[in-house]
Amino acid sequence: MSMNRVQAPLRVVLTDINPHVVEAWRAAFADNPEIEIHRGSILEKYVDAWVTPTNSRGRMDGGVDAVIKRHLGAGIQLRVQRTIRDQCAGRLPVGSAVCVPSGATNPKFLISTPTMETSAQNVSETLNVALACAAGFQAIHRQNNEAPGSIESVALVGMGAETGRVPARVCANLMWTGYTLFKDYRFEDYDDLRSTIIAQLDDIENAPTDQRVRIVRPERSATGR
Repeated sequence: MSMNRVQAPLRVVLTDINPHVVEAWRAAFADNPEIEIHRGSILEKYVDAWVTPTNSRGRMDGGVDAVIKRHLGAGIQLRVQRTIRDQCAGRLPVGSAVCVPSGATNPKFLISTPTMETSAQNVSETLNVALACAAGFQAIHRQNNEAPGSIESVALVGMGAETGRVPARVCANLMWTGYTLFKDYRFEDYDDLRSTIIAQLDDIENAPTDQRVRIVRPERSATGR
């Protein structure tokens, strides 16, 4: 596995219309004062990128996806699905993400990351929120590697908390895991990201619902740094 420790200055905004999600974020991110937390629509946030929880086919027909599609126009779904087809043969695995130009000035980019395989799937008993959130953040690393400084601010909603039926506190804690992983590491590919998260969170269902888990770097030789 090849990972590099990074320091990425990024303005992160968490926003949702669900007050329970907002309250859970405030608890989970209590020791991360750099995170902005708001109650409200993602459409109101002026940032470089929005992260939207989607399905593996990139069908923007429900939840936040549908709201964003109505706002940006039908062309955004075409761009997302074309990128999924070109990069992943038409199916984007959970724990992956695509970043596409939005066609607007706010935001400049849309990052789509699946929390579920199909539309309206219950993912409350899965690690999908952590996988999706981490993948969304890693997409920022990848975009900024290709075009340095192109994403300096990002807004996210409560991933899986609506359509996916993930409890607010679980959603917040898993998103915290995804955020801290972004702060600490850059993965060269999404396979590494998925295997690392699954290996360390596989038994999280036995942990208390208010427990946060920070992913740590596996032991490796100095030459792998």
